[in-house]
Amino acid sequence: MSRFHLSLLIHAHQPVGNFDDVIEGAYQHSYRPFLEALAQHPSVRVGLHYSGPLLEWIEERHPEYFRALGELVGRTQVELVGGGFYEPILIAIPLEDQLEQLRRMADYLEQKFGQRPRGAWLAERVWEPQLPVVLAQAGVHYTLVDDSHFLASGFEPHQLCGHYIAEDRGETVRVIPGLKALRYLIPFRAVEETIGFLREAARQHPGGFATMGDDCEKFGVWPGTHEHCYRDGWLERFFTALEANADWLATSLPGEHLSAQPPLGRAELPTASYPEMMEWALPTPVRQRFHALQQEFGARADVQDFLRGGFWRAFFSKYSEANLLHKKMLCVSRKLRRLARGRRSADAARRLGEARTHLLRAQCNDAYWHGIFGGLYAPALRTALWRELVRAEKTADAVRHGRKNHAEVDRLDFDADGQQEIYITARPFAALLKPSDGGTIAALDFREQDATLINSIQRRPEAYHARLRDAALGNVQGLSSIHEQMRVKEPGLEQRLRYDRWPRNAFRLLVFSPGKTFADYEALQLEEHAALAGGAYDVAAASAEKVELRCEAALGSAVVQAAKTFTFSRCAGGFAVVCEVALTCRGGESVRFNAGLEVVLNLLAPNSEDRYFEVAARRYPLSASIAEAASELRAADGWQKIGVTLEAPGSQELWIAPIETVSESEEGFERIYQGSQILPIWPVELRAGTSWSGRVVLRVTSL
Repeated sequence: MSRFHLSLLIHAHQPVGNFDDVIEGAYQHSYRPFLEALAQHPSVRVGLHYSGPLLEWIEERHPEYFRALGELVGRTQVELVGGGFYEPILIAIPLEDQLEQLRRMADYLEQKFGQRPRGAWLAERVWEPQLPVVLAQAGVHYTLVDDSHFLASGFEPHQLCGHYIAEDRGETVRVIPGLKALRYLIPFRAVEETIGFLREAARQHPGGFATMGDDCEKFGVWPGTHEHCYRDGWLERFFTALEANADWLATSLPGEHLSAQPPLGRAELPTASYPEMMEWALPTPVRQRFHALQQEFGARADVQDFLRGGFWRAFFSKYSEANLLHKKMLCVSRKLRRLARGRRSADAARRLGEARTHLLRAQCNDAYWHGIFGGLYAPALRTALWRELVRAEKTADAVRHGRKNHAEVDRLDFDADGQQEIYITARPFAALLKPSDGGTIAALDFREQDATLINSIQRRPEAYHARLRDAALGNVQGLSSIHEQMRVKEPGLEQRLRYDRWPRNAFRLLVFSPGKTFADYEALQLEEHAALAGGAYDVAAASAEKVELRCEAALGSAVVQAAKTFTFSRCAGGFAVVCEVALTCRGGESVRFNAGLEVVLNLLAPNSEDRYFEVAARRYPLSASIAEAASELRAADGWQKIGVTLEAPGSQELWIAPIETVSESEEGFERIYQGSQILPIWPVELRAGTSWSGRVVLRVTSL
């Protein structure tokens, strides 16, 4: 009698930009003990996938792990699985970059471990129907997706013990369904339940094949799992049980089993990811309704199979910050591809090769989305990808222009929102202006230090915010799937929920009542004039040195014309941006108000001693709330080696408030510093025919 086969495909990943101590903790709590436990059970065979950033880190920090892994590969206990080297969502990057990501990983594994991978792990199991073409061209024979991909295509659960052929335009790849039931059993339920599930599957599918593909981090990194898996012995009991049932159950390497067994047929799979990801991608109001439906029909498996959320690309609509980062990546990729077509010197070719590596690193998926695991809300991860893009783009521009100083302006729909932006690049900086959003600057890069300066995030309602009040009641569950956990990292987070009216861009004009206070500013209750703050401005003129914008709006009974002028220049060790605003009353009654030009800066670590504000001869941490009778400030970032000065001549006060989000992560709900909003304030009174003007000068230099 042929045995039933279980294929375990375990995926380990750490994103570009993650903190060294976080990766070391994951290594000590999960990667190392998992491999050690596996080595003690030679008959248990698994597929392992490690992302490129993690492999590079392990190779440098723990070469002994590489040797141990090589031994398991050599005795065919482990099959190493490929994928995009820097763990991109393949469908989100250009075709040429997809192929290079896949081939870099295959080359690396072949060089380090002597075997070229036959399979590829899809980051976040994001599948779209065109993927067979690029996978086949890259030499990939198989990949794993979730059973939900198959169920959404009309497959029945009993059809998922095997593998299928997916095809697009004549190119094919084999696809394996990873079973959600196994994902939720392992390692959260008793070992006996998993063996019972497999025994029933074997009864129904003699000689069949079941697969679980999931994160290695669930074996030691997720809350409570290190004690559960190692101290309490779950993983040892699991491997022992697999060996004890070897008379009817075999663990198989995925590639080996696919070579021995024919596919069960074709699979026309729709755009999909794992169910939780598709829920996270939904707009917040829709996600709340979707979740209610899931609860209502939770006991109806026949209904659950038809309940699907959104799809991964929707994060670009849900989060403008993810979209901007993505479009910046596409912009840099286009620049590098254009330059690659020309003949270059050996030095230029070398530099462009380094720039391509920076680009590929910037395609690491984590900072492009948000769920329990996604890192869009993690400033360090966003910053790391921006840094890679700044490095790649400044190199591309330097190769193109040589040693000469350069400054260029492009008018284009940079972020693919249907509105025209102004993109200025020069040797010391790059700036993206959005006339359609209040004539603000959405991105500002300091090329000397490979840094982006704004890089904040708009505080939005999230579906999970409603659950914070439940968490505040102390209803914490025991060990469960991470998708079901409810943890809060500090009390009172529900009281910190507040939502921005506008994206967190710089140089937004805020016109508001003189009765508003700093407390109103912190609470986002200035009730500023909408058209002047976030309306569309007309472009009167645009060059690499100066951009002139115009807007007209009713202010009470008065008609006010706003003229906003940006001037960009080099200065010693950096660059300067000057934003001048002139308000002219064209008619109507006189009006009194406060006017402010808001600047947003994110220097990352809010309470680090080497990062601070200096206002009115006093030093403050970045996390401070500050209201001072001042018109100047200095900010310093000792880690990125950046100094910033802000001057607002004639302003009567400076208001500074931290931008903090409350978001969900695998550790629970947490408060995260996303930068600071800085508002110089001028009191203004306008009568018909009179004008007022204010100016903010922002200088950025190397420390």
